Amino acid sequence: MADVGNTRARYRRILRFAARYIMQVWWFELVLPRFGLARVSARGRAARLTRIAQRFHVLAVDLGGLMIKVGQFMSSRLDVLPPEITKELEGLQDEVPPVPFEAIRGAAEVELGMPLEHAYASFEAVPVAAASLGQAHRAQLTDVTAADTGLRDVVVKVQRPGIEQIVDVDLKALRRVAGWLNRVRVVSDHVDLPELVEEFAHTSFEEIDYLHEAASAERFAASFAGDERIGVPEVVWERTTRRVLTLEDVTAIKINDVDALRAAGIDPSEVAAEFAAVMFDQLFGHGFFHADPHPGNIFVTPATEVTAASRPWKLTFIDFGMMGEVPDTLRSGLRQLLLAVAARDGKRLVDSIRGVGILLPSADTAELERAMTQLFARFGGMGFAELRDVDPREFRDFAREFGDVVRSLPFQLPENFLLIVRAMSLTSGMCSGLDPSFNVWDAVEPYAAQLLRDERGNIAQSVAKEALSTAALVARLPGRLDGLVTRVEEGKVSVETPRLEKRLARLERTGRRIVSAVLFAGLLIGGILLRSQDVAWGTALMVLSLAPLAHALFAGLWSRGR
Repeated sequence: MADVGNTRARYRRILRFAARYIMQVWWFELVLPRFGLARVSARGRAARLTRIAQRFHVLAVDLGGLMIKVGQFMSSRLDVLPPEITKELEGLQDEVPPVPFEAIRGAAEVELGMPLEHAYASFEAVPVAAASLGQAHRAQLTDVTAADTGLRDVVVKVQRPGIEQIVDVDLKALRRVAGWLNRVRVVSDHVDLPELVEEFAHTSFEEIDYLHEAASAERFAASFAGDERIGVPEVVWERTTRRVLTLEDVTAIKINDVDALRAAGIDPSEVAAEFAAVMFDQLFGHGFFHADPHPGNIFVTPATEVTAASRPWKLTFIDFGMMGEVPDTLRSGLRQLLLAVAARDGKRLVDSIRGVGILLPSADTAELERAMTQLFARFGGMGFAELRDVDPREFRDFAREFGDVVRSLPFQLPENFLLIVRAMSLTSGMCSGLDPSFNVWDAVEPYAAQLLRDERGNIAQSVAKEALSTAALVARLPGRLDGLVTRVEEGKVSVETPRLEKRLARLERTGRRIVSAVLFAGLLIGGILLRSQDVAWGTALMVLSLAPLAHALFAGLWSRGR
């Protein structure tokens, strides 16, 4: 890892890397096509993007710190980066050497306010795991602490010394790069990069705050209290601070260790089904879910003699630094998505996608609606489980036909939705590794059906409420009509019209210069026709037509200048 004190050199190195490859992409993707060399640019695009990702991989491993997290985070942003880059960054792991034990000892002792020998009865110098933000060591609690907590064996996570300064420097560099890219209209039309960096910053600060992780662990445990399928390590609060986290040692069989599972008499296919069910319980039931369920964070714990009568094994989750929530608004949006799919309604599906926040307000969705209608025409009559039998060439044909339409739209995944996609992707991959015949749709189908049942219940309630409201309105109608007639007779009725400024503001926000051109033509022709009968009004309309004409002619130039 780079020297913590040399933050200025680190900052400059990140910016140099970004500037170099931004200029390269600008030359090949924007300049060459303007000179009729689009085919030359396209010919080497895949190799060029792969090479950029490979060099970023080297940079991230060399610098460590937040750069590795950048790669891991971006590898899941399929809405932002092309597949050549995301595929290369999928393999980016915490490939950094562990911090020397003496540095870890010093950091832990400062945080705990006591020598390590007083805090723990024993503390292993060799880490169990080393990551870019911290590393974990096995330890044993002292007799006094063990008596208070009922625990003896623990795992202690210690934050890497100076990691907060490194995170600050890295985020400063990322904000600078995002500012550069946001000046490019092609980029800003498709993604809000400054907002994306702030999203990443929020997630990163949560990951290096061990008090936040400890609270998340207890919240997760409370969500599944009494559920024998799930285990969560206890937090030793007496030995936990913002930079040191002490948890019960729950090490068991890694969930993807198929040989060890079979040796323990556990069927991997049963583990796959149970794991999928548990993850969807988190997503659709509790609304608070583990957003990083990779194999290193989940163990299969065989039951002891005491618990063997109820369940032979359970799933034990660790590392609660990255958690996600499904708020009510997002859950409602997902319900609308599902209902649109069930109704095979392309327009409703696009509207619900926009409602979830995936499509940016400037998106022109006419072609997307056509694509969704075609999608339903091809696959709409099939249930979730039936999709496995579809010829993969059908999906490839659809992707070729409408891929450009989807990629051209300005969209990005909201943070919560991104974490949901990440969790589902890791779940599907994990389950497929445990059971090659596993299909994730079989697991999600019961929850989709439940959402539909809930929606039908909500619709029935809404209809009933609307009927009662209508009946009450009818009952009050004679009295209200009599009052209205009285006010008309007394001259007290006033009418309010929608303000023109709101319509113009909405028109300007869309940025559709073609609308301004049509408005100009309409005002001009109307003014010419009206002028023969009313010179003042006709002239006024003709003068007024100059405003949309100026917008139609110069709005694009102004946007580029901005």
